[in-house]
Amino acid sequence: MAVGGAGVKQRIQIALILAMVVAGIRLGWIFYERHQEAVQTAKKEGPPLNPDYYVTPKKLYPYDLKSAKQLTRQPAWVRGGYVYSYYPYDRTAHRVDFAHESGKLLPLQKLEIKDVILQTMPAKPGERQVLAVFEQGGRLYAAPIGTEKFGDYKFYSDDMLFIQDPHELYKHWPSDVWQAIDQHEAKPGMSEMQTDFALGIGLLEPGADDIDRTLDYPNGGKPLTISFHHDKAIEIKPGKPDEKISQ
Repeated sequence: MAVGGAGVKQRIQIALILAMVVAGIRLGWIFYERHQEAVQTAKKEGPPLNPDYYVTPKKLYPYDLKSAKQLTRQPAWVRGGYVYSYYPYDRTAHRVDFAHESGKLLPLQKLEIKDVILQTMPAKPGERQVLAVFEQGGRLYAAPIGTEKFGDYKFYSDDMLFIQDPHELYKHWPSDVWQAIDQHEAKPGMSEMQTDFALGIGLLEPGADDIDRTLDYPNGGKPLTISFHHDKAIEIKPGKPDEKISQ
């Protein structure tokens, strides 16, 4: 009886050992699978997202003249430099002189908008321009921010202007980058957005892709051609003259 009992006990021990081995193999396989899943997920996710992607500038979404006058409640900054024209404004006559363009709004130019008005353009008698009136150098000017036709308003002010200080929106940018932007200069290592803030909108050359891009910047009459690799400026050289960006 003792011998038989010992045999049964031995068989039970062997069965338990085999079960533990199988369970260990299975657990190891589970950990391996989970590790492989984590590796594949990391590969798919790639590097951390650029902090710029998390910046969501506030918009006003104007839909008529009254709602557009919200622009007078805070400063505004020009998003696309050397794109938008502005004209002299006569406060007494309440008229914009469209015949004499005063210039183009500069990159990130700060505007203190005094009023938002409607005025018919001579070339388009059935359509009126919506214009933001601002002061510069002691004189008043007006820049178009939309149109109105038969009571139907179309605004592009939300795409044209920041209503929050870009220095605060993108405060994660290094101080030397902001110094270059404020001086309207480009430097190696700047991103395409940072360069746009410094020089205005650039014209993309053919053959660009997500990694390598070359843009021509009119830069207010001082053209530059800048090449980017992985969104970092790697080459800055004098550009082609007479490049223009139409509004």
